[in-house]
Amino acid sequence: MLAVWVDQLLGFASGALAAIRQDERYPTLMRWAREQGPGRVGGDKALAQALAPELWSQTPLERLGFACEMLARPGRNEPCWCDSGRKMKQCCGAVSLPGHLPPHLMWMLSLREWKGNTLKAALASGRAPAQALLEAGLIAAESGQRGRAQQILESLFDNADWDRLPEQAEPAFEILLDLFQERGFYRKREALLDEVLDRGPMFLRGVALERLCLMHLDNDDLDSARSAFVRAQQALPDSPTLAYIEAMLLLHEGHEEEAVERSRFWLRRLTRSGELDADQLQFLADLADNPGATLADQLLSAEEDLGEPLVGLQTLLAELTPPPPLHVEQKDGELVYHSSAREDTFYAAFHEGFQVEVDPDAAMGFLGDPWVNAGQWLPVLCSSPEQLDSPAVLQSLALALTSRFGSLPWMAPSLFEPLAERLERWLIQIRQAGEGPFSWDRGDNAQLLRAGLALVVGMERGSRQHSRELAELLLSLDNGDSLGLRELVLDQLLREGRNDEALEISREALASTAEDEPVALLGMYMGQVLALYRLGELDEAASALERARRHNGHAVMLLCADNPRPANVASNITGAEVEPGTRAEAWQYRTLMRDQWRSTPGALDWLNSVVSRS
Repeated sequence: MLAVWVDQLLGFASGALAAIRQDERYPTLMRWAREQGPGRVGGDKALAQALAPELWSQTPLERLGFACEMLARPGRNEPCWCDSGRKMKQCCGAVSLPGHLPPHLMWMLSLREWKGNTLKAALASGRAPAQALLEAGLIAAESGQRGRAQQILESLFDNADWDRLPEQAEPAFEILLDLFQERGFYRKREALLDEVLDRGPMFLRGVALERLCLMHLDNDDLDSARSAFVRAQQALPDSPTLAYIEAMLLLHEGHEEEAVERSRFWLRRLTRSGELDADQLQFLADLADNPGATLADQLLSAEEDLGEPLVGLQTLLAELTPPPPLHVEQKDGELVYHSSAREDTFYAAFHEGFQVEVDPDAAMGFLGDPWVNAGQWLPVLCSSPEQLDSPAVLQSLALALTSRFGSLPWMAPSLFEPLAERLERWLIQIRQAGEGPFSWDRGDNAQLLRAGLALVVGMERGSRQHSRELAELLLSLDNGDSLGLRELVLDQLLREGRNDEALEISREALASTAEDEPVALLGMYMGQVLALYRLGELDEAASALERARRHNGHAVMLLCADNPRPANVASNITGAEVEPGTRAEAWQYRTLMRDQWRSTPGALDWLNSVVSRS
């Protein structure tokens, strides 16, 4: 019965609104209510007449600057407000509405109807009820009207009475943040987060901190992500989302065993609370059993159109047989790979669905978006695994997977490691083919080298040791380091505590580069400083620090600051480079390696002391 009333009410209110908009006069509405209204409420004329005045009183009118023209409710013996001529008690006062009449209904419907300058003026009036903004914004978002949804939800939070904001505002807040992200309004996103963190209700502050933590993880800023997580834990200590976020954070930091232990802690704690449903408890149990696999499964299940083909790809990669050998020759003292006719045929079949070319002028990148056609090429690849006998196919797949999943450590075991093992068989075959370099610009060598770079980056967060081993194998073939892998190997060695080896690789790299040469080597400089500090070579570390400061004067300040202003730096996943000596270069180094400096006892204090003495 309630569902019938809701349908009738929405139909009646929509018709009433159309009648009101004709001239915004009450008699026009009542004429419509008597003549056409009954058809919207099951033929009940008395209900139609009783409902119309209620809706009139809550309808915003453009002629009144979007205020409502409230009718005074008549007394029992006064003339009824429907202009029937009868007393209120004998007319509308004798009618009982079949269900609840939301006081914001006509505002909500108006917000759905208005466009352009009218909508803009209505929102600017500040008269729209929060609940009407909330519902109209959510409806617009669900129907794909992203611009309208953003406009309406912005107004909800711009004019918010934070103490009276309904708790249903939480999904609206998250949707608005997503809209800002999707549509490139990054400053608005940051401003909204700051506003909520400063003034918002506690339930929104926790959500904001959770979102801030995830944003920092996306940007590889592990130190800021950890800080946001701690604040979120203080704001919402019993939020189940924190279990999920802490598992992600620990996996990003490379602490797989701790991720398991903390997931078990959250399972015990939240189970005792008795407030979670069966699905939430099962998710926490799965997380406690295997955080990485659970997060990977959750990610793939969230892929509406690609979930099934991606799971199929995981299955395919887990069952891959070793690849056939490649055609490699030694020519002019160098090792050269040339694709065979068989491999070219496989790539042509794959590319028919893939359709996007690899960018020949970039280390990693495409001349288009490969995921637009993923619904075509993924199923074909899963049904034709022999296509992965072609290095060109492996190259395209590795680049595509890294562009989408390379920042997610839990995706490395199932997506990147099987491809890396396949590539390594080929690279070892090339190494055994003879002496000489394997240069980027010879034959089809770039296919293998580019695939290697993509897989090194894809595994960097979730399979650090395998990532480093593959990088070292590539460096043994490409000793000119055309891929820029030495810095990545250095960072991994420092994370593993292999400081002597880290120092050696930094010295080799810096010895071959003039100090005044404008190359982005900040990671090498600062990696050398950290290795020397850990080895107790403080005088040499101070000298190395001075060289690093000459290269980039921003690095130490940003590294030591707790909450510095971010620089606008493209994600490291894209392979984008930054200008040497810039604040952007220093910020990129901070996001990647500050956690190592902070976790090294006394390192940041030593940095500050050395700089203050100079």
